[in-house]
Amino acid sequence: MPIEIPAVVIDRLPVYARALTHLEDLGRDVVSSQELGLLLGVTPAQIRKDLSYFGRFGKQGRGYNVQRLAQELRQILGLDRQWSMILVGVGHLGQAILTYDGFQPQGFIIIDAFDIDNKVVGSRIGPIVVRSTDELPEYLSTRQIDIGIVAVPAASAGPIIDAMIAGGVRSILNYAATSVPVPERVQIKNIDPVLALQSMTFYLKNGAPLK
Repeated sequence: MPIEIPAVVIDRLPVYARALTHLEDLGRDVVSSQELGLLLGVTPAQIRKDLSYFGRFGKQGRGYNVQRLAQELRQILGLDRQWSMILVGVGHLGQAILTYDGFQPQGFIIIDAFDIDNKVVGSRIGPIVVRSTDELPEYLSTRQIDIGIVAVPAASAGPIIDAMIAGGVRSILNYAATSVPVPERVQIKNIDPVLALQSMTFYLKNGAPLK
C-alpha cells in the first residue's frame, strides 16, 4: 500500500527545489540539512523527515549533494518536462499573468487565453490571441491541457471550473475570490491575496509577530 504523503510536505518540496537551484547557481556542491534549514526557516529535522518520504538522499555527517538532490526533486515534482496551461479571464490580473515571465523557464507554458468580453476577444497579448470563453468546451474536446488558470470574478468561477473539469483539465489554479468544490481526482489551488491580508491583520491587531 503506497504511503500517503501529507499535502504540506508536497507544498514544501518546491521551496526546497528553488533553494537548491539557487545553491547550484552559486556553485555549491554539498549542503547540510542545518544550513538548508537556516536558509528556509525550517528545522533540519523537518527537512530530513520530508525528504524521507521519497527515499534517502544524503549521508549523515556529509550532507546532501546539491545537484543530485535538486534533480531528484525536479523529477518528483514533474519539473523536468513542460506543462500546457490555459488562462480564462484576461482582465488586469489575467493580463499580468499572461505577461509574467516566470512561468516558462520552469516549464509552465500558457498556450491560450479566453475571455467573455467581446472587446477583449481577438486582441493580442504577446504571442497569444484571446479567444471567446464560448469556445472553451469545444477547444478542450480536441486538446489535452494540463493546468487551467482561472482569473474571473467570483460569480463566474464555478461554470468555468466545471467546463475545465468536463474538458479533462485535472489541475486548476484559481485566483477567483471563491472556493469551488471539485471532484477528488482534480487538484485545485485557491490563491486569494485578500484572505492572506485578512489573516495578517489578526497579528497586527494583537501585536503578535507574523510567522
